[in-house]
Amino acid sequence: MKKRSYGFTTRQIHSGKSTDPTTGAINVPIYATSTYIQESPGKHKGFQYARGQNPTRFAYEKCVADLEEGSAGFAFSSGLAASATIFELIDTGSHIIAMDDLFGGTYRLLENIRKRSAGIIATYADLSKSENLKNALTPKTKMIWVETPTNPMLKISDLEMIADFGRKNRLITVCDNTFASPYLQNPIKFGFDISLHSSTKYINGHSDVIGGIAIAGKNAEIAERIKYLQNAIGSVPSPFDCFLLHRGIKTLSLRMEAHSNNAHHIAEWLQNHPKISKVYYPGLKSHNGHEIAKKQMKLFGGMITAEIKGGLPASRKFLERCSLFALAESLGGVESLIEHPAIMTHAAVPKLQREKLGISDGLVRISVGVENREDLLDDLKFALK
Repeated sequence: MKKRSYGFTTRQIHSGKSTDPTTGAINVPIYATSTYIQESPGKHKGFQYARGQNPTRFAYEKCVADLEEGSAGFAFSSGLAASATIFELIDTGSHIIAMDDLFGGTYRLLENIRKRSAGIIATYADLSKSENLKNALTPKTKMIWVETPTNPMLKISDLEMIADFGRKNRLITVCDNTFASPYLQNPIKFGFDISLHSSTKYINGHSDVIGGIAIAGKNAEIAERIKYLQNAIGSVPSPFDCFLLHRGIKTLSLRMEAHSNNAHHIAEWLQNHPKISKVYYPGLKSHNGHEIAKKQMKLFGGMITAEIKGGLPASRKFLERCSLFALAESLGGVESLIEHPAIMTHAAVPKLQREKLGISDGLVRISVGVENREDLLDDLKFALK
């Protein structure tokens, strides 16, 4: 890339690319190799062993780092592999302030794994309220872990406020940016140390690969530590997965515009439906975090959460009657998905905790795809009939 600044859509296509010196191929090849020949012991072309270095992975990592306006990107075999590696930045016995409404897999990793194996204790707080940060802080606090929008209640936290609090208290700040994608939101621009993604979702966009990626901000020490951990722990993606992820991100801005526009219209329609008691979507003026979302997000994303009147029997019937909205876990693909958090994605969260957060038996989470909007609305109309 030239030094002058290009627009996002140009960068998503060209960042990280380099012309193949052998063939001139326009795409970075899939370097399917486990090791590299050295001219002499220690004399090589910068590549020694594929766990640590792979040109296909490097191209993908550089692209996402550029789009997130970070200093370096580090790809992993899944979003949870990325999260597990980031937790290794803090020592045994440390304390984490975490968002109360958290991806079920992250909650499971903290409560069922890291608490036992490393003595890491997490305090779960509603970080959309600044006073909760101060109340949760302890002498052992080393990290703040936030999602915004959250999964599945779509809470919005003020990234600038949290980053400022973390900086003043010398804490590592991590934002799971999966629901927004680099196109809609850049936590590093607001001062975060790390932006994290399950790249399975919007970065890939086609529901055909599992991956995760962490992007380091301006702190060079944190970037070096993640680089070391990535190689030492070794949960890296395959060259083919990196190729698919790099290919998927080339259409990110186009997809996110379509996801967001479809979701906004559908959310407005749902909030007026007599069988829906509540709709959670940051683009609605009724959303508690609407003003903050307007400040830090380009658009409001493709995720909607809605409360079906009638509890589990009504929500189950609704989900079974959907057709275009496929009943499946995950999100962020071009096709629309729908699921039941209490039974599916957030079953690992204890029932009392779910109820406290508002994850009821009538709650459904919708990942709005890029299909024709009228077709999607017709599908929901039939399912709610």
